[in-house]
Amino acid sequence: MSRLKNDTFLRALLRQPTDYTPVWLMRQAGRYLPEYCETRKRAGSFLQLCKSPALACEVTLQPLARYDLDAAILFSDILTVPDAMGLGLYFAEGEGPRFERPLRDEWEIRNLTAPDPHVELQYVMDAVAEIRRALDGSVPLIGFSGSPWTLACYMVEGGSSDDYRRIKTLAYSRPDLLHHILDVTAQAVVKYLNAQIEAGAQAVMVFDSWGGVLSEAAYREFSLRYLQQVIAGLRREYDGHRVPSIVFTKGGGIWLESIAAIGSDAVGLDWTMDIGRARELVGDKVALQGNLDPSILFAPPEVVAGEARKVLDAYGPHAGHVFNLGHGISQYTPPDNVRVLVDTVHEHSRASRAAQENR
Repeated sequence: MSRLKNDTFLRALLRQPTDYTPVWLMRQAGRYLPEYCETRKRAGSFLQLCKSPALACEVTLQPLARYDLDAAILFSDILTVPDAMGLGLYFAEGEGPRFERPLRDEWEIRNLTAPDPHVELQYVMDAVAEIRRALDGSVPLIGFSGSPWTLACYMVEGGSSDDYRRIKTLAYSRPDLLHHILDVTAQAVVKYLNAQIEAGAQAVMVFDSWGGVLSEAAYREFSLRYLQQVIAGLRREYDGHRVPSIVFTKGGGIWLESIAAIGSDAVGLDWTMDIGRARELVGDKVALQGNLDPSILFAPPEVVAGEARKVLDAYGPHAGHVFNLGHGISQYTPPDNVRVLVDTVHEHSRASRAAQENR
C-alpha cells in the first residue's frame, strides 16, 4: 500500500487505525453531476459510456476532481456480466435496464456458461487499467460486481421488478434450475472480479441489491450461499498487497451476523440499521461501510452535516468504519451538499480521534 498517497480507505477496510474516517459514495459518478451528464450526452448512450474505457475513466474521475473522496469506483454497470452471457442488455428510455433474451426455458438455463472476462468483458478490464493509471496512486480504485442472486433476478425477470414473481416462482417450483443459474453466475462473478483485481482494482465490492426481497430461509439458500462462494473464490492478495472485499445486501440488516461470517473484510449497511448497533453485533469480525440515508442530501447543508455527525458518533472512534450512503446517491442531489457531507466526515472524525487520544 506504500505506493498510494492516500490508503486510508484500504486500512479502514482491514480494521487498521486511521487518522480519520474515509468516505466514498455509492454511484458517486452519476447524473447529479452536470459534467457527468455532458460526458454521457457525448457518449450517445449509457451503454456506450460503459463500453468506452476512455469515457468510463473520465466519469470515474469527475467526482474526485470536485470532492476530497478517499476512493474511486470503476464506472460500469452490474449487468455487464449477464450481457456478456448473451442475454442482450439494452436501456429503454424511462424504463431502466432490460434484456432482449431473458431466461425463460429450461434449455436456455442449462446452456448458460460463464463468460471469459478477457474476451466478452475486456472493455471493463481496459477501463480498470486506464483509471488506475489516471489515478496515479492518489486514492485506491474499487472494482465491483452484482451478486449472483441480484444478477439472476434481472436475468429471469428481464429487467427490474415490483414483485419478483418469475424468479420467486422459479425458486419455489424449480429450485434446481435457479441453483444452476446461481452457480454459473457465481463462477462468472469470481472470474470477473479476479480479472478486475489483476487489471488494477485494489478493493472489490459485491452488490446484492435485491437480497432483501427474500425470506430468511430463501436468503440463506439463494443469496448468502452464493455470496460466500464468491468471497471464497476471490484473490485476497495481488502484487504483494491485500485486496479487501465488501459485500452489501440492501435490506440485509436483519441477517448482519450471518453476512459478517462469510469471509469478506467489510459489510455494507443500508440506512435502516443503526451503525452503532451493527458494530455491537459484529464486533471486530468485519469493517462496516455506511450508512447515511441518501435522501438526507436533499436537506439544508446544516442538516446534512448534523446527520453525518450522528452516523460517525454512533459508530464511535473505533477502527473499521468507511463512511458511505446506505444506497446509491440520487440523481437529484445538490452537488454542493456532497461537499458538505465529505468535508464534515473528514473534519468530525479527525476531531473525534484527536479528542480520544487526548483523554
